[in-house]
Amino acid sequence: MTEPVFKSKNATQLYEKLRARKARVAVVGLGYVGLPLAMSFGEAGFAVLGVDVDVRRAEILNRGESDIADVESGRVRALVKNKQFTVSTEYAGIADCDAIIICVPTPLRKNRDPDISYIVSATDCVAQFARSGQLVILESTTYPGTTREVVEPRLREKGLRVGEDVFLAFSPERIDPGNRQFGVRNTPKVVGGISADCTKLAGVLYAFAVDRVVEVSNPETAEMAKILENTFRAVNIGLANELALLCERLNLDVWEVVRAAATKPFGFMPFLPGPGIGGHCIPIDPLYLSWRVRGMDVKTRFIDLADDVNRSMPLHSVEGIARLLNEFGKSVRGSSILMLGVAYKRNVGDVRESPAVDVARHLYERGAKLYYYDPYVPSFHADVADGPPGEVVRVESLDDKTLAQFDAVAIITDHACVDYDDLLQHSKAVYDTRNATVGKSGKAVVHRLGSGVHS
Repeated sequence: MTEPVFKSKNATQLYEKLRARKARVAVVGLGYVGLPLAMSFGEAGFAVLGVDVDVRRAEILNRGESDIADVESGRVRALVKNKQFTVSTEYAGIADCDAIIICVPTPLRKNRDPDISYIVSATDCVAQFARSGQLVILESTTYPGTTREVVEPRLREKGLRVGEDVFLAFSPERIDPGNRQFGVRNTPKVVGGISADCTKLAGVLYAFAVDRVVEVSNPETAEMAKILENTFRAVNIGLANELALLCERLNLDVWEVVRAAATKPFGFMPFLPGPGIGGHCIPIDPLYLSWRVRGMDVKTRFIDLADDVNRSMPLHSVEGIARLLNEFGKSVRGSSILMLGVAYKRNVGDVRESPAVDVARHLYERGAKLYYYDPYVPSFHADVADGPPGEVVRVESLDDKTLAQFDAVAIITDHACVDYDDLLQHSKAVYDTRNATVGKSGKAVVHRLGSGVHS
């Protein structure tokens, strides 16, 4: 492999430290993104400093325990024992690090505008201890231009020349919680730096932790690539959801339609409908782009339409539950309803932006007595616009007597641990938003989202 050539003396010196694995890496933010990344660098032979303002999380990790489902405690314990991984709630240790990777959340505000306050806060803290010879990388998903317009000026304010004294790049996180096939190591890493030296150094660093690094010409391209990935999914899920609404009117089964279309070996990629979209990326990332171009007289029509359709699905699901109850002469008000699964996707405990949140709110506001079963989620409530959170009682197990007491069961998240045959055998009525009951049999009356044919 050809040795990279750098313009800056500082870049050359940092490269030598990276190549010899003598560089110390700091990871700011140790959640779903930061902790797996920290583990990968530690296991690649680097000394890693984790920085997280959550005191409880820092204590847990320093004991060698993990609070992230995708990271086994044994991995943390091994690195802590070998003194390759330490965690602090303070930023001062960053002064002794050679590479700093920022992995903080980028949620939406209540008005659905981007909230980059975590990036600003973390960058200000990093800049306070930044020095010549360091590499700074932002991984938090954000709108194109953030690295150059928000992070770079804060480093320059310290008198550091980006591309000569310090090196700055963007590399979007691609973590998929609960995915057992693709993780940090085998998911390609896109990197784009402020200068050629910045890009090359970021690529050299990540090459120790991932199998493939893809270099692009600038940070804006890397930022836009991440937005595209999740906009693609949001738009196509929106299409699947709209098709589900049409199939209900046409007395068709959207799930059968998608299965049939997916037999085409080219030109088609299947996406499935559901009660809405959730998680830390798909419902949020496209809106960062639409916000970015709002003042440029540019319309993001696909993004806006997909967002409208996807946001309508929780209410549509509640209407479906209401229609099911009506078949038994009941209304939502006063009915006992079990929400089966409240995480945003199967087999994880993450409720960020979960459609279950909106489903619960609508049901609670209509007077339902709400219960939920989700072994991955220890607590859950209904967010109410005006007033305290609404009570959603946790059900510990799905035994026969428990299932029989509910007027309806709504499958919001199709966790694999549920016996759906048993569910149908002992429930009165089931509204299925995930097609989890297809091919199953039992006594329950079943309505499925996207299907005009009920069993």
